[in-house]
Amino acid sequence: MDARKITVETLREWKGCRPLGALTAYDYPGARLLDEAGVPVILVGDSLGMVVLGHPDTTQVTMEDMVHHLRAVVRARTHALVGADLPYMAYETPAQAVRNARRLVEAGAEYVKAEGGREILPQVRAILAEGIPFMGHLGMLPQHVLEEGGKYRIKGRDDAGRRILLEDAVALEDAGAFACVLELVTPPVAAEIRSACARMLTIGIGSGPDCDGQILVTHDLVGAFPWFTPRFVTPRVRTGESIRLAAQEWLASLALRKA
Repeated sequence: MDARKITVETLREWKGCRPLGALTAYDYPGARLLDEAGVPVILVGDSLGMVVLGHPDTTQVTMEDMVHHLRAVVRARTHALVGADLPYMAYETPAQAVRNARRLVEAGAEYVKAEGGREILPQVRAILAEGIPFMGHLGMLPQHVLEEGGKYRIKGRDDAGRRILLEDAVALEDAGAFACVLELVTPPVAAEIRSACARMLTIGIGSGPDCDGQILVTHDLVGAFPWFTPRFVTPRVRTGESIRLAAQEWLASLALRKA
């Protein structure tokens, strides 16, 4: 194995020592560019449903979608650790979770991610028993957004919510998850979870600066989906606007040439 290849064990060693940066990729050029930039963790997220496939949320993403895009990302042969989301309704039982996690691994995933805490512990344990590294996801759960009336709500605002998040995180760590995404968790609670989990990396998204690392949807970071940007993201470039402008300038050059 290339000595520069990032592994789960590499990331475990970073806990408390250096910040972890993770970004999403959905195709070969995207993965290759992120890898050349030195991004250590790539997630083929079910966010592809919105930023690539045009769905209103992640609930319409299928296993076939995930496998298709994962295979494209894996062709970049990255040094980054590459994983993928188990999509909506793909891990209802331990047997189904294992079957679909294996499909992702066969397509090239080096870890799998799923949403939920103690309610999915049987599935998490079954996946880990197969030797497949697991990343959790707590806080705002995009696959459950329709159950919450289509609203993305911040989690951990009261003591009951704080307690649920903390207990879920500790349960995932005890089960063997190497990392957990904390999405839209109040920053004090995210910091508390990080302190409570000595072995599991916490990766924030809209959850303040005190996690072990941060993850973003790459389209948000680079302004490639200009019709919506989360409030907690400041795009570093505006590629959507640049693409639109390039196309307009090219069309104008064709008109000039004909004239």
